[in-house]
Amino acid sequence: MNNIFKIIFSTSFGYAILRVTTPILFSGLGAVISDKAGVINIALEGTMLTSALTGVIVSALTQSTFFGVIAAILSGIFVSLLLSYFSLNLKTDIVLTGIAINLLASGGTIFILYLVAHDKGISTSLNSKVIPNVTIPLLNKIPILGPILSGHNILTYLSWISVAIVYILLYKTPLGVRIRAVGENPEAAESVGINVNKIRYIALCISCILASFGGAYMSMGYVSWFSTNMTSGRGFIALAAEAMGKGNPVGTLLTSLLFGFAGALSNNLQSLRIPSEFVQMIPYLATIVGLVIYSIRKTNMLKYKKEVQNA
Repeated sequence: MNNIFKIIFSTSFGYAILRVTTPILFSGLGAVISDKAGVINIALEGTMLTSALTGVIVSALTQSTFFGVIAAILSGIFVSLLLSYFSLNLKTDIVLTGIAINLLASGGTIFILYLVAHDKGISTSLNSKVIPNVTIPLLNKIPILGPILSGHNILTYLSWISVAIVYILLYKTPLGVRIRAVGENPEAAESVGINVNKIRYIALCISCILASFGGAYMSMGYVSWFSTNMTSGRGFIALAAEAMGKGNPVGTLLTSLLFGFAGALSNNLQSLRIPSEFVQMIPYLATIVGLVIYSIRKTNMLKYKKEVQNA
């Protein structure tokens, strides 16, 4: 137990939390955008996986980190258009469409990796580029906080900035008003001249772009290669983070940090004599516990509202 407390209260563990939180936060913010538009982006997992592979392949072929990230974003936009066309134009169930995209990404990325590099499982033969870390002057000299907050990947800092960007987009811009109007009452929004499908296309596109940053981070920041199903359910964890954060960017940040804590704890406990099966299930156990607490709170709130209405 003492070893566990030593791990938790170390600066390296705090650093690891922010590192593990990054892809979850990006996808969680993507889930916030789509949820506000009244559409559930179940395809976050597939988007991250597709972007992770695309970033590695393009950065290896061009020997450019920039082009790798751009390609990852473009692959996310392609997934968003695919999801939007089938669900909004062809009227398929968006949840089933998202699941289909996730399954396609899971098997398709393995197939494409083999076609491009003849690698099975891990992109060992691709000399892909890595998004650099940044040491922030002055901040890195602050005791305790410096080692935790400084020296992170550029995308980690971008994920925190994205919280503010998403908040401003949703609550301070005309587009944000339209997105929320479409999500709350699409019929009323359409009656005042808002093109509901167009707004939902835009929302899903932004959602998948954010998830693409998370995917690019996984293969070009968190590690420097692509491996089979390397996202490991982070897209679904992000959906849980968004739900527990009540669809608010700041709330999603806090719940993403909670899942980041669980993920970092899982990684660090592997050095102790604890069964690996237990260690690996910690992030998913935290997700289930979090959703149970969220459901209980939501049920209690609904009961309270009914009591107030009946009083």
